[in-house]
Amino acid sequence: MLLVYLIRLISAAFWFFEIFILIRVVFSWITPNSYAKWVRFVYDVTEPFLSFIRQILPSALTSPLDWSPLAAIFLLGFIERFIIRSLVFLIG
Repeated sequence: MLLVYLIRLISAAFWFFEIFILIRVVFSWITPNSYAKWVRFVYDVTEPFLSFIRQILPSALTSPLDWSPLAAIFLLGFIERFIIRSLVFLIG
């Protein structure tokens, strides 16, 4: 039973982070007030991971468009599945 709750907690955390990345993509289209606290919060939460992805991506992929949010969501999905499968293997 503990394993089920742990998996749900991990999945929820990854889901919220992916939602924050999608909100940031929408922000890039509508350019909200960058001094608003909730806008700063989304940028502060997502920027470390997205900057890491930008460093890994080749410059040819990041020139005209920023592909880091898409790559980040794919990478988060792989990391989430790896963590959950490892927990099931170790605990379950």
